[in-house]
Amino acid sequence: MAWVQVYNPLNSISLSALAAAMPLFVLLYMLGIRKSRGHYAAAAGLLITIILAVAVWRMPVELAVSATLNGAMFGIFPIVWIIIPTIWLYSMIIESGEFEIIKNSLASITDDRRLQALLIAFAFGAFIEGAAGYGTPVAITAAMLVGLGFNPLYAAGICLIANVAPVAFGAIGIPIVVAAQITSLDVMTVSKIVGRQIPLLSLLAPWWIVVTMCGWKRAIEVLPAVLVTGVSFAVTQFFISNYFNPFLPDIIAAVVTILSLLVLLKIWRPKRIWRFRDEKFSESDKVELLYSRSEIIRAWMPYFILIFFVFLWADDKIFGLKTILSSLDSNTPLAAISWPYLDGRVIETMPVTAENTPLAAKYALNILSATGTSIFLAGLVSLLIIPDYGLARATRCFIKTVKQLAYPICTIAMILALAYVTNYSGMSYTLGLAFTATGAFFPFFSPILGWLGVFLTGSDSSANALFSTMQKTTAEQIHLDPSLTVAANASGGVTGKMISPQSISVATAAAGIAGREGHIFRFTLGHSVAMCLIIAVLVYLQAHVLSWMLP
Repeated sequence: MAWVQVYNPLNSISLSALAAAMPLFVLLYMLGIRKSRGHYAAAAGLLITIILAVAVWRMPVELAVSATLNGAMFGIFPIVWIIIPTIWLYSMIIESGEFEIIKNSLASITDDRRLQALLIAFAFGAFIEGAAGYGTPVAITAAMLVGLGFNPLYAAGICLIANVAPVAFGAIGIPIVVAAQITSLDVMTVSKIVGRQIPLLSLLAPWWIVVTMCGWKRAIEVLPAVLVTGVSFAVTQFFISNYFNPFLPDIIAAVVTILSLLVLLKIWRPKRIWRFRDEKFSESDKVELLYSRSEIIRAWMPYFILIFFVFLWADDKIFGLKTILSSLDSNTPLAAISWPYLDGRVIETMPVTAENTPLAAKYALNILSATGTSIFLAGLVSLLIIPDYGLARATRCFIKTVKQLAYPICTIAMILALAYVTNYSGMSYTLGLAFTATGAFFPFFSPILGWLGVFLTGSDSSANALFSTMQKTTAEQIHLDPSLTVAANASGGVTGKMISPQSISVATAAAGIAGREGHIFRFTLGHSVAMCLIIAVLVYLQAHVLSWMLP
């Protein structure tokens, strides 16, 4: 029997929204104040969400349980399936001794931690985000920075902050495509508007990262690198998103940024080398390149293979492999499973939809086309490159990796379960409707809604799927361009990625500090709020003052 969602169960949208926000308050308290382990915070948040969904929103118990299991399974596959092979590949490179060559090659380019962060966390991470998304860049770059000797807390936090710039166009532009498809808006119009919002953060992010690491005074010492990084990425991102397509802004911008930085470092170096306080390092020390060109290429080759496979799996425009793999997946018995006791049994209603609409609940075990599979295959192919590292040793390393990630896996599964219960119960729409009551100030709150959506789901694509229709409908009611508010949902959402429990779990797992999610949350919270407010002010001005900025 179908159940119709209720969006104002307490007959006051303010009180109902306050109740809907209780799981968020629990997560904020557990992570930000108690500094609890991620799986404890996720368990508490999930429990209060289920209780509220059943007791206040009157969601049938079997639907709440089914939504919980559906979300948990999505957390395990495909999300966890990205993290496990990523950490596995990194662990094999560590065990084989090849990472020592990578460390030396990077340190010989620059042994300054500030410049390493710009090169790896920002530029290289943006390339991976553009090709894959879904937590992959944070997992890879955080592990690399820790391997280079970064403080693990800083490695995880910096990679989360750096990831803000490319998220909106991540995974070959999926967030933009989702927003446009759901709202029936022109995809290039949405891309152009996002491309006139996000470059501001792309310009600020390198400076933000460096100041966070070392303070204003020491940040000025690397101002040329900061400017080259921010300007090259922001300008390229704007140009591609506005004049080509929403699929390649991050990939092309990242390549331009990496090349620009390498050229700069050939002709300029900071006068003083900066390292973390707990590192023993003399500024007179100079790291010499200890390996041959062939050894360096061999050491980096697993990551080149990784990039190739990830791009190949994500691309459906050039080679079309993704289309072929998706087609093969669709012919398997596990493709697009109708989730029991949930699919079509939850009905969305006014004012979220114009008419009663059954909410689908599918689960696809698309093993062939999953991003994690591309990373796993990259690991297998890398065995042909990594010296003295056979299949038996790789298998033992894989098993050890899964055991090490036990708690992060549980955390991610519970966070996705929380998000699914929130969505299917209608609690997320209650929060959204509370924001729509702000009238002419809605453009300011529009990015905050996207921020909230990403905090809940861990994905800009999911946040766009969750709130884009509401953004469009509200904009039309207050006589605004709906493309602006839909784009603002994507732009504001990127600032929520760094505090999403899902993203934090990925970062702590990659940095080897699982259980310290609360510390990372406190590290990133202020940055997330500040960046979200910057986008909120910009969108408000674009709606009422700077309308010339819009296409």
